[in-house]
Amino acid sequence: METDQIGGYKIQNLLQTGQASQVYEVVELASLRHFAMKILLPEKAKDPEQRRLLFYEAEVGKKLAHPNIIKIQHVDRNPTQPFFIMEFFPSGSLRTRLQMARTDPKVVEYFKQHSEKIFKQAATGLAYMNASGWVHRDVKPANILSNGLGDVRIIDFAIAYRPPTGLAKLFRRRGKAQGTRSYMSPEQIRGHVLDGRADVYSFGATVYEVLTGRPPFRGTSNQDLLEKHIKEKPVNPRQHNPEVTEDFGALVLKMLEKKKEDRPRDFHEVLMAMRNMRVFKGQPARRADEQ
Repeated sequence: METDQIGGYKIQNLLQTGQASQVYEVVELASLRHFAMKILLPEKAKDPEQRRLLFYEAEVGKKLAHPNIIKIQHVDRNPTQPFFIMEFFPSGSLRTRLQMARTDPKVVEYFKQHSEKIFKQAATGLAYMNASGWVHRDVKPANILSNGLGDVRIIDFAIAYRPPTGLAKLFRRRGKAQGTRSYMSPEQIRGHVLDGRADVYSFGATVYEVLTGRPPFRGTSNQDLLEKHIKEKPVNPRQHNPEVTEDFGALVLKMLEKKKEDRPRDFHEVLMAMRNMRVFKGQPARRADEQ
């Protein structure tokens, strides 16, 4: 960043770099509070499509008020430095933690200790988002932040989608498939009208990867990977990680059913199922106040 101050915020640390944007920790000069700033890269700042995506993500996020969804505070449509401000949540994404877990036993232990809390908070945030009329469409480890205590924030609403209702359903054209290939539901790949069960599938794929260190499907090509989502039955996660309980392995497979009608009907059903099961064997029995 060429300047250390933008729009009343002092740049502190670079948190993340994407293809079109960067996320910084910033301090608001007026209040000295810490926030996160998502700003387009200089070469993308005047790109109409990148600006549209940035502002769309911010506007969707502003509509969502939930403890497990990142809070968007402010949008600045500056012609040369467009950005938005969100709550600062010191954490790593599940993607970052999965990468670290390959070489760091402490991160493996972190997942054993906090996975149940992480899964429940993520499912709770997605339940709220779906109930508010939105399908996230890009649920994946990179878009779920978790801090050292296992608290969660869901991020990135750039391709969030509000399904058509009423007569609009009848006139909708087949859509373009959008999402991340390793986590996309079969109906998402086909460009069908989506509902929250598409997010349930992507959440199932995310949970699978947290449990096993690998996504449910791998392909020799992008097309091969998408075909596997549509046609191939996933291996039970317990085959990759025997510490996963039988009940929880079955729930993950149910979330990954090819037909959306065969999955849990929504995240509330997922959460109700999780109330009565443990993620890993050997976890202590629940106290009555945990139910």
